[in-house]
Amino acid sequence: MIRPLRIAMLTHSTNPRGGVVHAMHLSEALTAMGHHVVLHAPDSSGRGFSRRPACETAPFRVGPTPTPMTELVEQRISDYLAYFAPGERRQFDLYHAHDGISGNALATLKAKGLIPGFVRTVHHIDQFSDPRLMTLQKRSIDQADRFFTVSALWQDVLKAEGKPSVNVGNGVDTARFSPQSDETDAPLRKKLDLPPGPIFLCVGGIEARKNTLRILDAFAQVRAVLPNAQLVIAGGVSLLDHGAYQTAFRTRLEQLPTVRNAVHIIGAVADRDLPALFRLADALVFPSVKEGFGLVVLEAMASGTPVVVSSIAPFTGYLSADDAIWCDPLNPASIAEAMMLSLAPDIRRQLIPAGMEVAARHSWRRTAEAHLNTYIEMMEPAHA
Repeated sequence: MIRPLRIAMLTHSTNPRGGVVHAMHLSEALTAMGHHVVLHAPDSSGRGFSRRPACETAPFRVGPTPTPMTELVEQRISDYLAYFAPGERRQFDLYHAHDGISGNALATLKAKGLIPGFVRTVHHIDQFSDPRLMTLQKRSIDQADRFFTVSALWQDVLKAEGKPSVNVGNGVDTARFSPQSDETDAPLRKKLDLPPGPIFLCVGGIEARKNTLRILDAFAQVRAVLPNAQLVIAGGVSLLDHGAYQTAFRTRLEQLPTVRNAVHIIGAVADRDLPALFRLADALVFPSVKEGFGLVVLEAMASGTPVVVSSIAPFTGYLSADDAIWCDPLNPASIAEAMMLSLAPDIRRQLIPAGMEVAARHSWRRTAEAHLNTYIEMMEPAHA
């Protein structure tokens, strides 16, 4: 047994991105296990997190989001330092960062002797054109005392740099995400006003990492066979600037008049509507070229929705050959073929129960428990 710990959980924003959602669920699971967790995030909107978590939260108000990206990151680091300046806000046993912004803030607090150290979850590592951003990202990792990753892929990357880590994976709430319809299904379908036909869902917005341009080209091939198919692109609330890629996407969409009215860019979805959104879809199309884990894969599988994924890590690390439909993310024809296969009745009869078994193996409590030994190490005298 471990005594109840006071844990400061830090993430980069209140927006429902993968790392933020992971930090929120981890905080809730640790709270349910008897620990006192406070989930922190800079909040430029004043609306707080996308839902009310079952843990204590500290979304602290900050100014409007500055541009360009480097100034934004530096400002949010300063915002975190200002928030933790009063000593009464640093009454924690452990500090846990989930990104470069909070990691840099904790690194500075550690260097000043204001906290004994911190742990860092590395969800993935980005490549930035600005060397200042690359330096900040590296510092947020190098200055941490212990490391977690969410997949074997990034565990191996850190290992190659001499940084052993614990792969804690990801989780999914199978009571919330399930094939069972509820009162949210019909209103969401009405709100989206989608024509009849198979619905392919993409989650994560229009980003290079999400491979949205190739998904669009693949969808155009699908529409040539299934003229009533629909593509729904959800999410996309990000601190990063994806403007150039989004412009290229919209330009390409204008060049495809046969699919233009079948692509529905719906943006952020209310948290209460997410389970219904997955149930509404005939398949999740998620051929990313880089991911930390791909949390939405578990959410779709728990909802009884077949999944199309890239034949690359990290997906190959936690999915077997028969759990999903695999594709070459660099080949739109391969993505299109996988999308068509996801509609085949025989394949769906295999994929849906297999996906639900995958989801059942990934509980948030299991993820939380995987942190405890490292937390105990951080409580040793050197970090007391």
